Amino acid sequence: MTVNFNKYSDGLVPAVIQDAETNKVLMLGFMNDEAFEKTKALQKVTFFSRSKNRLWTKGEESGNYLFVKEIKVDCDEDTLLIKVDPAGAVCHTGADTCWNEKNAPNDFLAALEKIIAERKRNPGERSYTSSLFAKGINKIAQKVGEEAVELVIEAKDNNDDLFKDEAADLLFHYLILLQAKGFKLEDVITILRSRHVK
Repeated sequence: MTVNFNKYSDGLVPAVIQDAETNKVLMLGFMNDEAFEKTKALQKVTFFSRSKNRLWTKGEESGNYLFVKEIKVDCDEDTLLIKVDPAGAVCHTGADTCWNEKNAPNDFLAALEKIIAERKRNPGERSYTSSLFAKGINKIAQKVGEEAVELVIEAKDNNDDLFKDEAADLLFHYLILLQAKGFKLEDVITILRSRHVK
């Protein structure tokens, strides 16, 4: 990957930061060669701050790091697109983005996965999901098994509402199990796509 840091007199190139999951543009910053190399080394977005006149790793004070998932350079080799997994609010105002937009997926399951990942990363005392993560993989796997059995039982009856409730419980616990194992629903969908015969 070649980036032309000499194109502009200040040696900086714009870096567009985009959420890798939602595709929402989160912020815009600037990088020099040193910031770019540090970003690749740390796998956390590091800018050259024009106001501080130094390298600045986003989240160094707040803890809201931008974890790098992918880096692309445009056709002119003078602008970066960095896809990230944000650990919290991105803007210094506390907003999800620097344009005060909500960073939420259009897909509800993707949004739910994001919430589950946040409960794992930042456990809450009253969170049922956090309590499952605290109990470990065996308990999570056990819950998936229990919910699967309950769904099978309801499938044999004629109460559609109870069947749908149990299906929702199974799907929810399945998403927790995937997160506990370090995977997302998209990883499973990729396998299903590969099996699909047109």
